[in-house]
Amino acid sequence: MMCPQQHEHLPSLPAEWPVARVDDLFQIQTGKQVSKKNRVGPNQRPFLRTRNVYWGRLDLADVDEMHFTKAQEKRLALRTGDLLLCEGGSVGRTAVWADEMAGCYYQNHLHRLRVSDGRVDPHFAMYWFWYAFDLGGVYFGRKNVTTIPNMSKSRLAELPMPCPAFAEQKDIAAVLSATRQAIDQQERLVVLTTELKNALMEKLFSEGVDGGQTKESEIGHVPMSWEVLPLGDCLVRTQYGLSVKGSTSGQYPILRMTNQVNGKISSHDLQWVQIEDEEFQKFRVDHGDLLFNRTNSFDLVGRTSIFDIDGDYVFASYLIRLRTDEERLNPFFLNHYLNCASTQARLKTIATRAVSQSNISATRLKGFLIPLPSPEEQVEIVRTLDILDNKIGLHERWRDALESMFNTLLHELMTGGVRITDLDLGGLRSNAPQREDVA
Repeated sequence: MMCPQQHEHLPSLPAEWPVARVDDLFQIQTGKQVSKKNRVGPNQRPFLRTRNVYWGRLDLADVDEMHFTKAQEKRLALRTGDLLLCEGGSVGRTAVWADEMAGCYYQNHLHRLRVSDGRVDPHFAMYWFWYAFDLGGVYFGRKNVTTIPNMSKSRLAELPMPCPAFAEQKDIAAVLSATRQAIDQQERLVVLTTELKNALMEKLFSEGVDGGQTKESEIGHVPMSWEVLPLGDCLVRTQYGLSVKGSTSGQYPILRMTNQVNGKISSHDLQWVQIEDEEFQKFRVDHGDLLFNRTNSFDLVGRTSIFDIDGDYVFASYLIRLRTDEERLNPFFLNHYLNCASTQARLKTIATRAVSQSNISATRLKGFLIPLPSPEEQVEIVRTLDILDNKIGLHERWRDALESMFNTLLHELMTGGVRITDLDLGGLRSNAPQREDVA
């Protein structure tokens, strides 16, 4: 053991926290090499790769298999509480094994860390590695840098790690785990509410608000009273964007494909352009304009967002501005409709495909068939879907706030800037929106 001040790579730590090398605290074992030869054999067993290991969790949806001898099974067996740490890829990324799958092993790009004695709690160690590798940059410069960054067993063994009293480790891990659980809950609510919205969109666009009689049309079932017509019949303007390269500074922000987020325009990650006033007036985006992604990968072509923020913006050439005749077609209704999964699938059928990109021209888009309810029913559909969008946004904001809180706690607790006895987190879960909000 050495005191914290004796190691230059560590942040300032409480004087009563001793420091040990990783190999003083853990038995380190590297997994089996993946090769064509090693895959052959009758004893096929599941094994984990770096793609299965994320910070604080394992994703076992896609687990590969290869042959393991009985000796390899014994040597590479996993026990509850073992740490799995990425040697390559996202170096240092760590999760704790909780016996999620019987007879599962691991490849050579993962290190298994097994606690040697009772000095360290596995979950505390996982959060320390999260801080040291990902947030605090404590081990920066210690990776073997070749074509792929990696953390060899020998380098991992010599890394220093603080060892507060075991009870304090357990308490620190419990607080951080509770915060992660709150984040995961908000993420689940985002997913559930999004699934609810998607299902409701399909229902509303095929049955209408009242769910009355429907008719078969060129685009499938729609309510009897709805028209089906080319999109161009309800547009007053279609326009390709500005062919000017953006930069980190300029007079006006230019909206790009990356500013389309879940059907809305985001002002994050902006680039800027310097243009004359005449050009600005020509390409200025107005409230209610839709920006349609005309050129992208096949999966992303056709993505649409509505401009509903304040400020002066122009838009880039890979986007098409759509401006509706609002007396006939509510732009917010059109935005929801174009982002509906079944509509996105239909849009793909009019895209021209190249090796890496697909394209939907303004001419083809104007001929794309859409349903047209009455203006009143359009407003009602928008109102209903916007309620769910607001719920999704609420849970996203809570998730992001909790993520920020986690990062702060991770730094403060792992450096002793805040001691566990100083915290009062009784309201951590009770103040966040709960499952019953998704009604």
